Amino acid sequence: MRIVLTATILASALLSPPVAQAQSAPTATLSLEQKTALRCSAAFAIIAGAQAAGDKKALGYPPMAERGQEFFVRFSAGLMDSKNITRDAVAAMLRTEAHKLSAAGEVHQIMPSCLLLLEGSGV
Repeated sequence: MRIVLTATILASALLSPPVAQAQSAPTATLSLEQKTALRCSAAFAIIAGAQAAGDKKALGYPPMAERGQEFFVRFSAGLMDSKNITRDAVAAMLRTEAHKLSAAGEVHQIMPSCLLLLEGSGV
């Protein structure tokens, strides 16, 4: 169930346009560490999707489907607990970040630091 839910959230981050809820999501109350983890979660979702599509540049990174999802699951669970944020709000924040990264073309620029964060997370 958790994997299905996570896959749904990650897929929706890439396929759904930002919505009004995403704009009102409480990203302003997140710490720098939480904002970074959110941004990296979005980057992992984008790279996982690109890897699944066979994108050569994305395939140059370690596989993100499992580890990226697990990172997001742990991060979002911690965020929901510590900030009392709903699952829908976390999904909306992830969609917003994914769209920002895609629109700005910044995914590959932040992946090196996100990979360091992933390694440090123990996932």
